[in-house]
Amino acid sequence: MKHPYKTREGGATVTVFVPYDCGNHCPFCINKGEYENTNWFDPEKIKESIRIMDEITPRCDFVFTGGEPFANRHALQEMLDLLPSTHRIFINTTLPVFEGQTEQDIIDFTERNKDKITCINVSRHLRKFVQESPDDLLSRLAVKTRVNCVLYASYPTEKLPDYAERWLPYGIPVQFRFDYTETTPENLYDQENDSILRDLRKMAVYKGLDVCRMRCGFHFDYKGLELTYHKTLPYSTIVETDENGVTYDILYDIVIKQNGEIRSDWNEDVLDVEAYRHVKFEPYDLHVIEGNLDKLHF
Repeated sequence: MKHPYKTREGGATVTVFVPYDCGNHCPFCINKGEYENTNWFDPEKIKESIRIMDEITPRCDFVFTGGEPFANRHALQEMLDLLPSTHRIFINTTLPVFEGQTEQDIIDFTERNKDKITCINVSRHLRKFVQESPDDLLSRLAVKTRVNCVLYASYPTEKLPDYAERWLPYGIPVQFRFDYTETTPENLYDQENDSILRDLRKMAVYKGLDVCRMRCGFHFDYKGLELTYHKTLPYSTIVETDENGVTYDILYDIVIKQNGEIRSDWNEDVLDVEAYRHVKFEPYDLHVIEGNLDKLHF
């Protein structure tokens, strides 16, 4: 730790990398290499780290990602069982169906955990990088769902309207995501030179923009379907000096790795857990700067 920690009210989001792999090879995934060798994975240490973060910030958000959280429902359940209902819990997944795991198994899992899971974010892209379960499965889950679509490299622009139409019958919100490995402080809020933003403005009604230090969301309406275009920086710590001359590491995301190590960012920086017990809280700086977004999700 270079400076004392500061974070938003409730605590930084804790992202847990599950200790088992997915069967996909998305070209924009920077995590795949970590799953080639599982010898260093430690599920028990992950659980201990979850307990620690729950103790320090009992109202922070948790995100389970990977890898593929639903590749091992039993292990995922054990991790979820460690968290009380004071947390919002999100799961990033492809909703895999395979031998030994049916659509009904996933539906039953969400039914058992409907008071615990806030939202399941399902990866579905313009190009099929993943093995996809049926679309209607999303609408049959017992919890809220959202579709995440990374607009990677030279994506097929002409397919955007058909993609929105695909989810219209189910009323499932869609979040288009900029390739965050390409995001910089200079282009994070850029609108004039953003080709994705131009494409979305042509097909949907622009509703407004919310921003914070780290990310922004452009909101649209497509025939009543909520679309969001999300951009975020590839790191999650901002170094800032306050009005009293005190410099803080302001944390937005904390990461629990597959071996249970707790990091203060998406890089190799290890969280000083004892220092984080004394973190200073500030109001979350996410705010609307364009439009009226009262009815839209953040």
